Amino acid sequence: MTICYIVAMEAEAQPLINQYKMQEREGFFAPLPCRLWEQSDLDVLPCTLYVLMPGRQYDRDLIGCEAAAMLTTLAIERLKPDVVVNSGTCGGWNRYGMNVGEVYLGSGAMFHDRRVPGDNAWATQGLGNYATWQGTAKMAETLGLQTGKVTTGSSFDMTAEEEQTIYDNDGRLKEMEGAAVAMVCSLYHMPVILVKAVTNLRDAPQDDMEAFSKNLHTAAEALLKVNKQIIAYLSTQPTM
Repeated sequence: MTICYIVAMEAEAQPLINQYKMQEREGFFAPLPCRLWEQSDLDVLPCTLYVLMPGRQYDRDLIGCEAAAMLTTLAIERLKPDVVVNSGTCGGWNRYGMNVGEVYLGSGAMFHDRRVPGDNAWATQGLGNYATWQGTAKMAETLGLQTGKVTTGSSFDMTAEEEQTIYDNDGRLKEMEGAAVAMVCSLYHMPVILVKAVTNLRDAPQDDMEAFSKNLHTAAEALLKVNKQIIAYLSTQPTM
């Protein structure tokens, strides 16, 4: 089993890299800034594990849909994984009883900021509504995790129209990469799993970058705990 993690931010990826004493393969994607870590020692893990980050630009991690789609394409083409996992943080909602630090598996993924008015077919393509790995629900039940629909946009904040789109489509986990990863995986017929930890609550009195930054470490540690379970679970799967 070869598992490939797509992770946008160093703060989200580093706990996983440290946990499995992964080695960086420097320059693997040169001249692109994308970075790759590998652990293929069967004495450490019963699988091959890759962790990929898009790298940095303007002294910040490359977040968002474009970087995520580029990195996912490179990962599938060059590493030939059995499954892609997009792990990261997200915003949740008080109205659904969510709490900071909770980790969810994506039951599906959509874009919430792509609007094509007046054409139902293009509007449907814009939303995407991509499926995640068919074994997600069973894995969530086995590991005692909740599931929710991931909604992806290109901004940390959102317009009133975007919030209405999220609500109308039963969105739960608002972030900036998941649907882009899922879109690329759908084109390659590659199983994809979305793992999201809540850092901020979109309908809380304080929902801003300060809240996100304050809770990032807590969410990253929660992600590590769940990702260890996911890797162990996937390692027992004969096929995807």
